[in-house]
Amino acid sequence: MHWDDLDIFCHVIDHGSFTAAARVLCRPKSSVSASIARLESTLGSRVIERTTRRLRLTEAGELLYREMAPLFGHLRDALGNAAAQGEAVAGRLRIAAPYEFGAHHLGAVACAMLAQHPHLEIDIDVEHQPVDLFNEQYDIVFSMVDKELPSTSGVARRMFSLERGLFASIDFVKSVEPPRTPHDLQRLPLLAASSDQGWSFTDSADAKLEIPIAIPRLRSSNAGIRLQAALAGLGIARITSTYCEPAVAAGKLVRLLVEYKCAPLEVYALLPARRLMPFKVRLFLNMLEAMSKSATAA
Repeated sequence: MHWDDLDIFCHVIDHGSFTAAARVLCRPKSSVSASIARLESTLGSRVIERTTRRLRLTEAGELLYREMAPLFGHLRDALGNAAAQGEAVAGRLRIAAPYEFGAHHLGAVACAMLAQHPHLEIDIDVEHQPVDLFNEQYDIVFSMVDKELPSTSGVARRMFSLERGLFASIDFVKSVEPPRTPHDLQRLPLLAASSDQGWSFTDSADAKLEIPIAIPRLRSSNAGIRLQAALAGLGIARITSTYCEPAVAAGKLVRLLVEYKCAPLEVYALLPARRLMPFKVRLFLNMLEAMSKSATAA
């Protein structure tokens, strides 16, 4: 068994393609393909189904990745931490994030790091449009997607999922016939993101359905504007649940169609393709994950 082949297999899945894995590993694509072929020969079964558009794990591949990815992730972190011993957490850490995520998830991590490391400086730019990781010279760019992550020449690290829900003001709910199923949304004013073409749902039987968003009452990539419109009683907004918690707790918003799950937002950290991740970057991401797990457990 070539242990390096297993690590390369995990990289291929983590980064979504042979080409991206080869770029991150600084190896020829042919070398990556050879490693996967050798791994499949050793196991006696295919682990990845190749198509012209994407990769798909086989049942054996899913089992292998589920068991091996955390082990190699821990190994890489341990090696990186060992290499970083003596590296001071200092200088400037530049981060960009979507407004909806940055405003509610990054502040606590930044404050904790700044308190622990007096020589560190952190810039957090909260953006409403996609950010170019390389032209702007950021150390970390956070991206939120509900579909597949677009291809990137950097490294994409999946962080976690953000639950979303449908929210409206109490006055709005009293003024209309409340929706009983997602299909009822098509007769009501909706407050949509600029990129929303449809809203996806999963019912209690795990059946999936998508409601097209044709002519919403409001379109905006700014979650704050959509939240304001919902509070003003102008329609129904689909927003991350954590972002709406204060308004719900204050009795200003109610959640609708609670028996249907909205497609979550997947949060990725986009990083420059470096062989060794700077210690301050790794520390920020690890603290963010730890705080998120702690909040979920609570």
